[in-house]
Amino acid sequence: MRVLVAMSGGVDSSVAAARLVEAGHDVVGVHLALSKDARQTRESARGCCSLEDAADARRVCDKLGIPFYVWDFSDRFKEDVIDDFVDSYARGETPNPCLRCNEKIKFSALLERAVALGFDAVATGHYARIDDAGNLRRSTDPLKDQSYVLGVLTREELDHCLFPVGDTEKPQIREEAARYGFSTASKPDSYDICFIPDGNTQAFLGSHIGLRPGMVVDQDGTELKEHDGAFQYTIGQRKGLNIRVPAADGKPRYVTEVDAASGTVTVGPREALRVSTIRADRLKVLHPAMTSAASAPASAGAMEALVQIRAHGGVVGCTAVVDPEAGNGGEMELSLHEPLEGVARGQAAVLYLPDPDGLGDVVLGSGTICGTA
Repeated sequence: MRVLVAMSGGVDSSVAAARLVEAGHDVVGVHLALSKDARQTRESARGCCSLEDAADARRVCDKLGIPFYVWDFSDRFKEDVIDDFVDSYARGETPNPCLRCNEKIKFSALLERAVALGFDAVATGHYARIDDAGNLRRSTDPLKDQSYVLGVLTREELDHCLFPVGDTEKPQIREEAARYGFSTASKPDSYDICFIPDGNTQAFLGSHIGLRPGMVVDQDGTELKEHDGAFQYTIGQRKGLNIRVPAADGKPRYVTEVDAASGTVTVGPREALRVSTIRADRLKVLHPAMTSAASAPASAGAMEALVQIRAHGGVVGCTAVVDPEAGNGGEMELSLHEPLEGVARGQAAVLYLPDPDGLGDVVLGSGTICGTA
C-alpha cells in the first residue's frame, strides 16, 4: 500500500511512519506548511506548525529512509480554519479550530491531493482506531483518545485513513520512539492554537473583529458593565468577568448566553448553565446506525447513544432524533439523560455507540451545535 503520512514533527506521527515502514508499506512523509510566515520556534510557539517541527519531521524521515516533502496549505488553512474561527466568534459561537483543521485540511485537502497523486491512504499520529468493519473507535489510551476531533470526517475520508498508534498508550509510544532513535521521543506535546503563538486569543480576535461595545447583563436584564466585544466571552466562563457588583446570593457568576448581534452577554448562577437538549446541524454520518434511525418510522426514529461535546470530557447518554435531509446539512436533536454544562454554539456534538464488544465506543457521526435548551 502507498501511504502518505502527515508528519507534524511530534512523537506520534514519527512512530506512525516507522510502524508503516516496518509493515512493508511504500511510505512518504509530508509536513503541512500552514503559515506564510513560519519563523516561530518552539520557544515562541506552542502549537504544532513551527519551523522546528518541520525540521524534526525531516530528521525522522531521513532516519527511516523515506521521502519527505513540505506542502504549502497556508491559503486553504487561512480560509477554512483561521477565517472560520474569527467568523464563528463574531457570531457568538465557540469553535474548535483543531477540529476544523482536521476536517478541512488534514482529512480533506490533504487526502484529496494524496489520492490525486496515487496514494492509497493518509496516515496520522491521532489516537483512534479503525476496526475490521471500518468503524472509527476510541483509542486504547483513554487519556489521549482523539476520536472526538475525528468525528467530523466523512465516511469516504475515513475509508482512506490509517491511525497506526491508536492501539497503544502514550508512554509506550515514547519508548518506541526512543528505540528508533528519534529526537522526538521526549518532545513535549503541542498545545494551544497554532496560529496564535502567544496564546492570547482575545487579543487575536480583537485585532481581527475590532471593538464592538455591548453590555454584560444579569439574568433579569440588569446592566452590570460595558464590554468591548462579545467575542471576549464564552459560555461557562467564570474568570475574567471583572464584575464589581456582587450577585445577590454572593455566589460566582458564569457566562450563560452570548448574543453577538446585540452585543449582550448574559451572566448567571452555575445552575443556569445546565442544558438538557442539544440541537445540531451540518451532520457528518460515519456509521449506518445513524441513518437507519433516521429512516425508521416516526414512532421509532430515535436512537440511544452517548454524546461528547468537548475533546476531553462532557460525555453523557442521550436519545438522538436524526434528520439527515433537514436544512443546513442535516439536523439532530439530542435529549440528554443528564444535564451538561458549558455547551456552546459552534462546538461539535459527536455521537458514540456505547462499547458493543469490549473494543471501545464506536463513533456514529457528528453535528455542529446550533442551539440548546
